[in-house]
Amino acid sequence: MGKVVLVTGAARQLGGRLVRRMQRDPDVDRVIAVDAVRPEHHLGGADFVQADIRQPTIGRVLAEHAVDTVVHLDVTGTPLGAGGWSAVKETNVIGTMQLLGACQKSPHVRRLVVKSTTSVYGSAPRDPAVFTETTPAKALPSGGFAKDSVEVEGYVRGFARRRPDVAVCVLRFANILGPCADSPLAEFFSLPVLPTVFGYDPRLQFVHEDDVMDVLSRALREPRRGTLNSGTFNIAGDGVLLLSQCSRRLGRPTLPVLLPAVKWVGSALRTVGITDFSPEQIRLLTHGRVVSTAQMRETLGFEPRFTTAETFADFARSRGVGLLPPQSLARAVDQVAESLGARLARGGGSKVQTVQSDAG
Repeated sequence: MGKVVLVTGAARQLGGRLVRRMQRDPDVDRVIAVDAVRPEHHLGGADFVQADIRQPTIGRVLAEHAVDTVVHLDVTGTPLGAGGWSAVKETNVIGTMQLLGACQKSPHVRRLVVKSTTSVYGSAPRDPAVFTETTPAKALPSGGFAKDSVEVEGYVRGFARRRPDVAVCVLRFANILGPCADSPLAEFFSLPVLPTVFGYDPRLQFVHEDDVMDVLSRALREPRRGTLNSGTFNIAGDGVLLLSQCSRRLGRPTLPVLLPAVKWVGSALRTVGITDFSPEQIRLLTHGRVVSTAQMRETLGFEPRFTTAETFADFARSRGVGLLPPQSLARAVDQVAESLGARLARGGGSKVQTVQSDAG
């Protein structure tokens, strides 16, 4: 018999995509989709169970369906349905604790895959140039989704110690983008004008939503020779982009704001419901974050199809042309650069002539 896979967070876009994809996997016999709210998208032939993972009922779901593989995607930074942010935090932390408790008691569970985030490293002015999976954060996240993810990973490590017979894989995703992305950072990049922190141009990494599907599928399979699908892995596309490059490629102007005023701008945006400009996101857009993906390739055996730049380009195409069309903006920048170069060349030549005449 094939695997029986349970996916939490099935009402969200990523969860729904994974549920549909798993049904095409010849090694999977059944897919159990779980969420507290009924999804608006179709789930194919999967069995949907409307259950809140914060409640003990999740244990009965595992037992009733003899689930052997659990994919925990219901760790997120955006609310869905009623309850708002308090419900999100409870689902992230208490829901994970309840799910892991149920997995610990289940004699059938043999594999656990958990969606995490590179936000667990934080964003601080003295951060290393590149984080590896073992690099400690200079400043632990103080709240929000990042802090929830730190706690979730702590509970997962405890579970792995108590159930060494279960293969546990934690995937730390960089910022997920793509045509269907619905993250706070995607909302930020969709603004007509991008508020930025004056004097800072952070380095950013992205991972394409299609690569997210591919690596989740990879983590669920039996490992190939020379690879492992257990452990903690950073997942990101090759390369980095500066925030200024992102704004130009979107054709959206930036509005540099002094750091003390950024929090006020963020509060104003949250009040009108435009985007979640949280303190965590402000730190990212100030100091940036870059992670190493060597273990992703060498140990997990996964190679992303999209680089950071290609991921962002696909996202930008889905958002349409901004106030400043990228082609026009690029031509304007080139013209300014050529003009400055010509002036510098003329200035340099006159200086050389002056020096020669003085020497004579």
